[in-house]
Amino acid sequence: MEILVTYDVNTETAEGRKRLRRVAKACQAFGQRVQKSVFECTLNQAQLERLKRRLEKEMDKNQDSLRIYHLPEPRSKCVEVMGVPLVHDMHEPLVL
Repeated sequence: MEILVTYDVNTETAEGRKRLRRVAKACQAFGQRVQKSVFECTLNQAQLERLKRRLEKEMDKNQDSLRIYHLPEPRSKCVEVMGVPLVHDMHEPLVL
């Protein structure tokens, strides 16, 4: 399934800035950053549950906001990109 993860972490304190880095690292482990606080992920249900548990552990529910959007497939029907394109398309083969 295709999902979009967005977050807004309160960074007014040093702990908030640490949380921001931890949330970003958690998202990077499961998807591709497309904007500073936005990640596109292609996951199965088990991976989605792991991501949600990890994010829930890292965030402060009293100060931070996190949203997960389930995108209809194929993604190309609902996502329009203007400007700089993605670094790589996660649906295309990756050549190393």
